[in-house]
Amino acid sequence: MSVPGFPDRTSPRRVAVVDGARIPFARAWTAYKQLGAADLGAAAIDGLLNAADLDPSEVDQLFFGCVAATPNGPHIGREAIFRSALPPTIPAVGVQMYCASGAQAVVDGAHQIALGHADVVVAGGAESMSENQVLFTKKFTHALQAASRAKTLGQRLGAFKGIGLGDLKPQAPGIDEPTIGKSMGQTAEIMAKAMGISREEQDEWALTSHHRAAKAYEDGILEGEVVAMPIPPKYGDTLTRDTDIRADTTLEKMAKLRPVFDRKYGTVTAGNSSPLTDGAAVVLLMSEEKARALGYEPLAYIHAYATAGIDIQKEHLLMGPTYSAPIALKRAGMELKDIDLIEMHEAFASQVIATLRRFESADFAKEIGLAGPLIKEVDRDRLNPHGSSIPVGHPFGATGARIISRAAHGLAQTGKASAFISICAAGGLGFSMVLVRE
Repeated sequence: MSVPGFPDRTSPRRVAVVDGARIPFARAWTAYKQLGAADLGAAAIDGLLNAADLDPSEVDQLFFGCVAATPNGPHIGREAIFRSALPPTIPAVGVQMYCASGAQAVVDGAHQIALGHADVVVAGGAESMSENQVLFTKKFTHALQAASRAKTLGQRLGAFKGIGLGDLKPQAPGIDEPTIGKSMGQTAEIMAKAMGISREEQDEWALTSHHRAAKAYEDGILEGEVVAMPIPPKYGDTLTRDTDIRADTTLEKMAKLRPVFDRKYGTVTAGNSSPLTDGAAVVLLMSEEKARALGYEPLAYIHAYATAGIDIQKEHLLMGPTYSAPIALKRAGMELKDIDLIEMHEAFASQVIATLRRFESADFAKEIGLAGPLIKEVDRDRLNPHGSSIPVGHPFGATGARIISRAAHGLAQTGKASAFISICAAGGLGFSMVLVRE
């Protein structure tokens, strides 16, 4: 069966991005610390329905990403439905593709529309790092489980036989790659050293992104796209902007920050990295016919996409997009130089700079079997013109939907023809997408 919306397949049915909305992103353990991922997701869904003025009963399915759900947590997407204005009869599908989860949720929803199984889909994701709970050792966990099954006091006490003080030490949730035993930050530091990416380059990149994000709010670019988030009065007021954007930051201020992952020789700092963040973002997808029937003018159409995985024991962890990008562009029948807008996830400034170097590298192109580099030089004015994840924040499950929403809104606001999306993800994964206006 053909899958429409992607040029390498044939079908008359196109998938439209009709709208996109998110709540303001907040640094973890601050504004949203008393709320869970499902609460944040429900707020983003309701914000989208209100922004689009859509009857909730029109929605056929929800696809929802979340990366670090609590061990005893619910199905985040399903719970978000119950806590939002969506009818409880709408099915929800959970999606996990690390930092590209929200984007993959959009693709999964688009496939359902393309195949004719749905006409209207809400897709995106949420993340609450604040909700993550500390864990106990396996030995102590097994003892607790045995105690919970015990029928007598003696059996309960016996379950803890052999448990020492060391077994009681809590284990904070980690984001290390189990295969290589390193965090994304550590691998970003290793990559910066290996590719000769200086501290100054990284700080300059982060500074520009902060200033662009601040200006986007000042100019009203994000109006309607970022919806106000009521915080329980006990913990503060309504949040209307992302909490980590630093409009007043300077290179001098950033230069004073200490490296995080290599204290002595490192270049990756909190200032040139995306922060741990709570937030949610969703996108409204429709078949082109349904959008027209309901009176919507689509922001953009999904033209092509691709995913890729790399061997993280041989390659730098965050280089997945350098492999997914050429595939997506080939499927789209387009070249990167002809793309009007590029939206790239900023996990770390070093990761963005490294990705761009590979896009522009003839040697890398030859290595992966291309006749030449993806582009001679990326026009920085077309890349993340309103900032990205370093200032805005990076709720793992939500970032992909935020970037797709921003790209679609950006095309509609400027009248430009095409946008390219690039997202690196843990596990050596890469995600790329091409949106078009017509």
